[in-house]
Amino acid sequence: QLQLVESGGGLVQPGGSLRLSCTASGSTLDYYAIAWFRQAPGKARERVSCVSRHGDPTNYADSVKGRFTISKERAKNTVYLEMSRLEPEDTAVYYCAADYRYYCSDDMSGYSYWGQGTQVTVSS
Repeated sequence: QLQLVESGGGLVQPGGSLRLSCTASGSTLDYYAIAWFRQAPGKARERVSCVSRHGDPTNYADSVKGRFTISKERAKNTVYLEMSRLEPEDTAVYYCAADYRYYCSDDMSGYSYWGQGTQVTVSS
């Protein structure tokens, strides 16, 4: 059974950077597409980024293109979300999600495994 644990969230000033990690146990991530979602208070959960089984292609929401980068590190069984030029609108709980598939799904229902989430707060 795949288990996912996110880490790396915290409080950062606007314009700052954070790196989120999603570390898996119970199975290798080599066979999974992995996505990062986020949910701000009072808003629906949205997909921020996704990386396909083999690391390519990757996808990004328009709101984060050019600022966020997703990557897989096979040796550590971990997926990262590098976030730069953070804005207050990026404040949310960030979740990683995985599914045994080649390509990313746009929808939450396409992911069978979820982490517990990590809080990111962008504020001065």
